[in-house]
Amino acid sequence: MSAAGGSGVRSAVSARDALDGARTAIAAGGSPSPRLDAELLLADALGLPRERLLTDSELALRGDAVRRFQSHVRRRSVQREPIAYILGRRAFRRLELSVDRRVLVPRPETELLVEIAGELAQAASVLDCCTGSGAVALAIKDERGDLDVSGCDVSEDALEVARSNADRLALAVRFQRSDLLDDIDDAFDAIVANPPYVPSAVLVGLEPEVSRHEPRLALDGGGDGLDVVRRLVGQAGRGRAKLLAIEHGEGQGEAVAALCEAAGFSDCERRHDLAGHERVVIARR
Repeated sequence: MSAAGGSGVRSAVSARDALDGARTAIAAGGSPSPRLDAELLLADALGLPRERLLTDSELALRGDAVRRFQSHVRRRSVQREPIAYILGRRAFRRLELSVDRRVLVPRPETELLVEIAGELAQAASVLDCCTGSGAVALAIKDERGDLDVSGCDVSEDALEVARSNADRLALAVRFQRSDLLDDIDDAFDAIVANPPYVPSAVLVGLEPEVSRHEPRLALDGGGDGLDVVRRLVGQAGRGRAKLLAIEHGEGQGEAVAALCEAAGFSDCERRHDLAGHERVVIARR
């Protein structure tokens, strides 16, 4: 990171030189998007919109901004920490969410759960199970203010993040601690969930951003990846939801649909994400 270095040696570093050095370091660390990463980290260090990097050729880093950028680049290139954790935020649908290592980084494919909830009837009740940062529940409430939305998670740490996001965004979503539906008495028009579904043996081989940094509790789905899904489907099948929408991993759609049918759901639909992958099973009564 020599281009961004030199605090105490040079009083300022041009943004262009800083970007070049950071891009090289981040690429060497194995990131698939070194240019974008470098631009996002530099914009944050300067406290400016990313667009300014492309339009202002006179930008330079000085003092604390140099040190902040160096730290950002080291975390990304050496530790392979996700950009969202370094910046402390992640865009999801129309929202900007606060995120850290207590929660999964929200992913674009999970937006499919929000779209499914958007198809519900007026004033329907929705539970976002395994809510994490609250991304799905908060996006549903943001886009369908008429819905009665709540969220639950087994992790109190995650719920702290979700409640903080709800307060900051002024969205009326209730969050409570529950191991799936164990501590929830209500029935819902719909339950949506992005549960842990990665097979245990696969976790260690995932990209470092995931395997080193994201919470294992939110990822590990047991031997075949479906341990948590089985429990949730079994609970929801006992009259707890008219509609159940569950995100799943590659190749799991048929097994998840079979679990739903065995639990008494019918009309199981397997919906694809924008990349064309089977991503969510929707089961209805």
